[in-house]
Amino acid sequence: MKKLLALLLALVMVVSLMACASDTAKDTSSDTSTDSSTTTDDTATDDAAAEDDAAAEDDAATEDDTAAAANTDVKIGVILVHDDNSGYDMAHIDGIKNACAALGINYDTNVTLKYNVAEDESCYDAAADLADAGCQIIFSDSYGHQTYMGQAASEFPDTVFVACTGDLAATSGLTNLKNIFPYTYESRYVSGVVAGMKLKELMDAGTVTDPYVGYVGAFPYAEVVSGYTAFLLGVQSIVPEAHMDVQYTNSWYDPVAEGEAANALMGRGCVIIGQHADSTGAPSAVQAALESGTVAYSVGYNIDMLSVAPDAALTSSQNVWSVLYKATLEKFLAGEEIPTDYACGYAEGAQTISALGSSCAEGTQEAVDAAWAGLADGSLHVFDTSKFTCQPATDGSYTVDADGHVTQAFGLDSNGDFVNDTGEAIKDGYFEESVLRSAPYFSLRIDGITELN
Repeated sequence: MKKLLALLLALVMVVSLMACASDTAKDTSSDTSTDSSTTTDDTATDDAAAEDDAAAEDDAATEDDTAAAANTDVKIGVILVHDDNSGYDMAHIDGIKNACAALGINYDTNVTLKYNVAEDESCYDAAADLADAGCQIIFSDSYGHQTYMGQAASEFPDTVFVACTGDLAATSGLTNLKNIFPYTYESRYVSGVVAGMKLKELMDAGTVTDPYVGYVGAFPYAEVVSGYTAFLLGVQSIVPEAHMDVQYTNSWYDPVAEGEAANALMGRGCVIIGQHADSTGAPSAVQAALESGTVAYSVGYNIDMLSVAPDAALTSSQNVWSVLYKATLEKFLAGEEIPTDYACGYAEGAQTISALGSSCAEGTQEAVDAAWAGLADGSLHVFDTSKFTCQPATDGSYTVDADGHVTQAFGLDSNGDFVNDTGEAIKDGYFEESVLRSAPYFSLRIDGITELN
């Protein structure tokens, strides 16, 4: 009986407490009805925003997962004209490696390289093999590859073929054939500034009296002509009276021929040797000459030459190919149209020069910085027509005024006869390089340059 009374008493107390709590809740609600309404709306908004954020995160995660899957699944082929012993090909190998790293692509499993592929039918065979193996995008790194890349592109329409340094994509009629090329003329010019500073130092000291420069070129193609002209214009920005001889090797990579060409140029009195050739042959020859007492210095290409020419090497002009590979692969992975021609330069990070050698003249870094700044802000144009003259054209490809300054020049060849006859290249007093197409088309022979062969 006592237990029953105790239970009844406890029950009465619970009911009383619940009633008090209910009254308190009603009072609070009544006193803050406006605030409660606002709070409820804010809470609903916050909840909706949270849901939107969560949905956006889910969508982003899905997109990231999709992109990651695409980056995992993509198969890339690369055709190289030489191997990693060539500075030029090594620049491409490093370029594709760095682009893959930036995009989350496993280089070891997703990239297939074909080494030492000549500029002949073997390039088509290599391209077809890569396409048959499942590569969805295939790059080649040499100008002479492009005809065979086009042949493969016509037979594998679902595969994208990118001929680096090529110039046929725009006229091929193939939507899956592309060309890419950096503004190499920019780093050529800046490396010429480095050479000019050294030349001025030698002349100021009375060590040399003739500002005579030499250049080892691979072929008399526009790519090479554009580069060596930019190089001399860089030299002349410091030493206006400088002049240059060019010796061709008729090969992109021939260490012996490049060394022999450098020796021949030094034998003629050239004190600085530039190059558009892919080996260390020329810098090595210049280093040997310097060690034997000849006044001679070297400006290389593609790679830092200090390892083979520690005293003779001043710098090297360099293309940062990873910038172009990355830009191309980004569009491919996103399912976007890759431009038929794509070119970029210092402003995009695609041009540089290697570390300055210990033999560089005092003030060289400041001169280099000023040149880069001028290129970046547009105050410097490498092919400023007021800075060079040409002899009158015999083929109608350009026009000069009474002083020899170019007033009109075509940039493109419409019929394959190797004479530019369409596409105006002169704008606002300078020759626009790599605008009408990505590959260089500056093929004017300016005064002050002599081709020896």
